[in-house]
Amino acid sequence: MNFDRRQFVALTGAGLATLALPASMRGCGSEAALLDRIGVQLYTVRSLLKDDFEGTLARIAAIGYREVEFAGYYDRPATEIRRILDANGLTAPAAHIPIEAVRDNWAATLDDAETAGHRYLVVAWLAEADRASLADLERIAALFSKAALEARQRGVTFAYHNHDFEFALVEGRLPYDVLLEACDPAVQFEMDIYWITKGGKDPLDYFRRWPGRFPLVHVKDMTSDGRMVAVGEGAIDWIRIFAARDQAGIRHYFVEHDEPADPLESIRVSYEYLKGLRD
Repeated sequence: MNFDRRQFVALTGAGLATLALPASMRGCGSEAALLDRIGVQLYTVRSLLKDDFEGTLARIAAIGYREVEFAGYYDRPATEIRRILDANGLTAPAAHIPIEAVRDNWAATLDDAETAGHRYLVVAWLAEADRASLADLERIAALFSKAALEARQRGVTFAYHNHDFEFALVEGRLPYDVLLEACDPAVQFEMDIYWITKGGKDPLDYFRRWPGRFPLVHVKDMTSDGRMVAVGEGAIDWIRIFAARDQAGIRHYFVEHDEPADPLESIRVSYEYLKGLRD
């Protein structure tokens, strides 16, 4: 479970289909809170975790978060991860894993998930060699399907997280569509709202076409010129997207920012914004 997640640098600014209302016009409505659980992807605070693992998790809990999603254990065993989570009143329903964990060490990875309390294991990246052709994508779909069926026997759901390369044509097809179609229904998807928007697609279109397939989402905002910012500081219409949460099957919302200037301040701003959204 120890790895550095590779970052994908966007090459285009296309695809602003989900950009709509300015922040000043969002968050209005009735008194009911829109979201019932807000988590954070720990990749956002990776620089802090390296220096002060336990203290950083304590500060995340102090902001108000109760759920986190791991992207590596920083050389700690799953037993220690669980102890630290419990001590801070946190749970980790999901964790990102490298595809090598699926290929080479799946049984042990599932053991760690059970110990740490993960209900979802998510492959977060495909190397170019795994997505260069439709045949490559079909092989990945077969690998994912096998892993998902094995994980289900252990009470764990396997999922895949997108960037924006899944929305660039490969032999006339969108890789995201190929994976959704070719994977066994046991394979779920963690939709990254920023990257699908950056890729020029509308999340709601996928929610309609594949209802219930998206139990996890990454909540990260984008300005009209394509920059990643804290949630609520961009132009994505979150109320519009979250209104379709039941159709999508969303159960967990993980705030993320790939390169925040101040990681804790970024996740604090995002948390406060999302807590203030009203249905």
